[in-house]
Amino acid sequence: MTQIAKSNTVLNVPNQLTLARILLSLAMFVLLILGWYKSSLVLFVITAGTDWLDGFWARRYGQITQLGRVLDPFADKFFICGTFILLSAVRRFENGLLPSLIPAWMTVVVVGRELLVTTLRTFVEQQGGDFSAKWLGKWKMAVQCLAATGSLVLLTYVDQATNSWRLQPPEWLTQGVIIASWVMVLLTLYSGVSYVRAAATRFRQV
Repeated sequence: MTQIAKSNTVLNVPNQLTLARILLSLAMFVLLILGWYKSSLVLFVITAGTDWLDGFWARRYGQITQLGRVLDPFADKFFICGTFILLSAVRRFENGLLPSLIPAWMTVVVVGRELLVTTLRTFVEQQGGDFSAKWLGKWKMAVQCLAATGSLVLLTYVDQATNSWRLQPPEWLTQGVIIASWVMVLLTLYSGVSYVRAAATRFRQV
């Protein structure tokens, strides 16, 4: 089980970074709604970077706290779910094309998985078990960030005045986003199943 640091400083550096991720996510959502896609892209990359940095800092300097174990998963889910919801809600072109290439059903998979894992984590940790993020969950997060980044890059090619491509995006970018989004869906589903199996083991022990 992960060791929890007994520190008098609740708002240590990792927790401050986690809170910053929540605030940065809110700012990025506003920019995305306003259609400021280049600014949204920059803020998305910065926000995603805080996820890696707070985890590294907490492990490196032994600053893992109970608050961090609660706040960090929430910040991750808020960031990822909110991003994909807004990418799916981007206005379609007149020909029906969704320029973000992130359809609503993919977002349902992402959000559904996160809600399921949150529910399972609550149960397992109430029983005294450990439901910390597994390597598969970390890879899932990385691929989700990759797909979202590619989608945001695509949106920078959109001319909002005419609701069409300002410049035709390169084929490699379009295909890359499609591939990344499908890998994201498969990895999201697979990681969800792995967490269900881990929780099922705990259920049998109760």
